[in-house]
This record gives sequence, structure tokens and C-alpha cells, in this order.
Amino acid sequence: MRKKIAKFSILPLAAGSIFFSFSTKDAAKINVDDYSTTHLDLDYTVQDFKEEMQPVYELNRTAPFIGETYVGFKEAIGFKESRSDYRTINEFGYLGKYQFGAGTLKLLGIYDLDAFLDSPALQEAAFYANASRNKWILQRDIKRFVGKTINGVQVTESGILAAAHLAGPGSVKKYLRSWGAQAFSDAFGTTIRNYMKRFGGYDVSFVEAVKNARVDKENLKA
Repeated sequence: MRKKIAKFSILPLAAGSIFFSFSTKDAAKINVDDYSTTHLDLDYTVQDFKEEMQPVYELNRTAPFIGETYVGFKEAIGFKESRSDYRTINEFGYLGKYQFGAGTLKLLGIYDLDAFLDSPALQEAAFYANASRNKWILQRDIKRFVGKTINGVQVTESGILAAAHLAGPGSVKKYLRSWGAQAFSDAFGTTIRNYMKRFGGYDVSFVEAVKNARVDKENLKA
């Protein structure tokens, strides 16, 4: 009776290796060390992928995330309003990162619109002063309505201040005191409810309620 000789193959583990076929008898004689690449000076033609395959992303226009703080609050609004562009003016004449109207800026003591567009520090100060002024105007409504639910959205202090930035404190008062019946939407269709939902839950205790708050331009950092 003839014995069946088993066959097996040594497959290449790297490009350019040789294919061998042996019987089990011949395979026993193979010195595997003769085919090792250990200690060889191999000349790779592929560059280091760790250096070459770095992902390319445009990060300077990515929505910021700085936590649920005042900074996170204002940066989120700035990104929503203008994608955080200090120099932008929209088709309705609203200016800067936070899209202020000229009338609101006058209330804050800012009259030179060109200087306003040229100064990120002035724009940041204007945002804080406006939030401070709105917080003073709406302080009773903040105490009364925070924690309540109107039109399916839980009312928060940051949501109220965001809505006041969008629509003005008077419109926010009407919205809250009518339990959402008197609604407001801007020229783009953005509503008070939308802003209350989108910007709710931030800690804005940093903002002090000040009557007739204005920008102190003399103490602004360059």
C-alpha cells in the first residue's frame, strides 16, 4: 500500500519573498533561520506613514466647545451669529461676531462702527455689557420663569439672555409672560424658543445685572 505524502507551502510574508513547496520529509530538513529577515538592512520605498498621513482639517471655523461656562456661552452664540467672524456685516447691517445692530451699540456707548469692527476687544466688551443690561431688565422674569417649561423647552437663565440678545429684552418679556403665545422671529426665521433651547443650561452667573450697562472703552485691553 502506497503512503500518501502530505504537502504544505511556505507562503511569503513580505513582498518579494519566494514561494516554496515541500514534502513533509524535505520540510524537516529546512533551517527556518536561513529565511529570516532579522538584522537585515531593508530599504523601504514607502515613507513613514505617521508623518505623511496626518489628517487635514480646517479647525479655525469649528464650533468651539469650552464647557457650560460664560465663555462657552458667548462663544457658542458668536459662532451661531457669524461663525465667530469679527469683521462680518450681514445683509441687514448687523455687525461683528455677535451681530449687533447700530441702535443697540448706541445704548452701550458705541458710536464708531468702523472702530467697533476693527476691535475684537470692543466687541467682547459689548457682548458682556449687553448681557449685563438685559439681565438687569429681565431679573424678575429670570426669578419667575427659570425651571418652568414653555413650548416644550425648559427655561434657563442662559436661554433667557440668549433670547434677549436675539430679540431684545422687551420681546422676551412678552414671550415669557404670555407663556409662549406672543412669539418673535428674526428676518431669518430664528425664534425665541429656538434660542432658549439651543443656549439653555450654561452657567451665566458671571454676568452681573447692571442697569444701563455701557462699555468702558478706556479700560479695554488692546
